[in-house]
Amino acid sequence: MNKFKKFFYSQKAAPYVFVLPFIISFLLFWIYPLCSTITMSFQDIKPTGTEWVGISNFQKLLKDKIFHTAIKNSFQYMVLTLVLLIPFPMFFAVLMDSRLVKAKGFWKACLYVPALTSVVISGTLFRLMFSEYPTGQMNVITTALGLGTFKWLKMKATGLGALLLVACWRWTGVNMLYFISGLKAIDTAMYEAADIDGATAWQKFRYVTIPLLKPTTVYVLTISVYAGLAMFMESYMLWAGPDSPNNIGLTIVGYLYKRGITKNQLGYGSAVGIVLLVIALAINIVQLVVNGTLGKEEK
Repeated sequence: MNKFKKFFYSQKAAPYVFVLPFIISFLLFWIYPLCSTITMSFQDIKPTGTEWVGISNFQKLLKDKIFHTAIKNSFQYMVLTLVLLIPFPMFFAVLMDSRLVKAKGFWKACLYVPALTSVVISGTLFRLMFSEYPTGQMNVITTALGLGTFKWLKMKATGLGALLLVACWRWTGVNMLYFISGLKAIDTAMYEAADIDGATAWQKFRYVTIPLLKPTTVYVLTISVYAGLAMFMESYMLWAGPDSPNNIGLTIVGYLYKRGITKNQLGYGSAVGIVLLVIALAINIVQLVVNGTLGKEEK
């Protein structure tokens, strides 16, 4: 008993004891599922048994036109969310950090509250908002403008626009807080030196704020790439299920759910998940190398 007490109270063992819960949860809820998914992607899993099929599932994916549509939709969504959810939150963060905005706490809360809302609730609200019936909020606005009613969620452009609106509504405040934390880490002496040199507000933003916000920008970019490719619940709730007209709202994860869960093809669904993981890793590794985070030694 004394040996165990001495072990747990020792300074050498204490760090390992504190990180042990994280290591155990990481192994159980990340490494084990990942290894199981890789194994299942090479199998044909049926209620009656499991059959090893090698790379057959991946060969089917290469010829699966619906899967290609899902990749295209997810990639479009990811690119457009990066265009919207990096510069605008950065702009709002700069505003919140300046003296131009009053009641900053109120505006921060207003922008962050949507992130606390359940995606089920927000997705349902936006589905009602973009309803094709005359009572839908968007159709009420277009009717008042004399434009008539539209079937918003049955058209490619407006359906994607609805998804982007949900994403911006939910995540603008979160990304803004990331950038605010990055701004707080910038030494005010840099701006004072810029003022002495006669720099304008735009020059300070371009040559001081943006370069020094690079670590935060890289972080937001990295998580946004994966979040864009792995989007599922927003599309699921907006179209009230994994199916959408002409698959305009089908995503990679939505297709995984459709094949793996709805059609009980777990092996094929696992192959879809592995492809998603590879695509997300490849894009993030490339962007980390391009922006200099990987592959360059620090001086």
